Amino acid sequence: MPRLTDPIRLLAYKDALRNWNYTGYIQFELTEEAHRWIRRELDDVSLKELGRRMFEHVAAGGEIDEVVEARPEWLGQYEFHHDLRFRIQDKDVYIETRLHYRLPLVADESWILVVNVHAQ
Repeated sequence: MPRLTDPIRLLAYKDALRNWNYTGYIQFELTEEAHRWIRRELDDVSLKELGRRMFEHVAAGGEIDEVVEARPEWLGQYEFHHDLRFRIQDKDVYIETRLHYRLPLVADESWILVVNVHAQ
């Protein structure tokens, strides 16, 4: 997978993650299937805790994948989506996100929408 290397988007993504403990910086729009998977496979870890783990993963040097959006329902709305892959409770987890930011980049304004969580 291609990594997120664009310096502005990378800064925006990390800025949003740094604010994981505050409302609005990591938001969730998950299907019921994704919620069921979290309850079943991750012992119902809270969404706030999931945000903290996303932050810790990236802060420790974990990679952020940047994928050109090709799905017809999202073309024109999003140029990319961003994926995180790491372990939680001895399970390989895939987290799909969408980055929301504006230019010029302003600290503490970017936010991330988590749209899917499931096994890798």
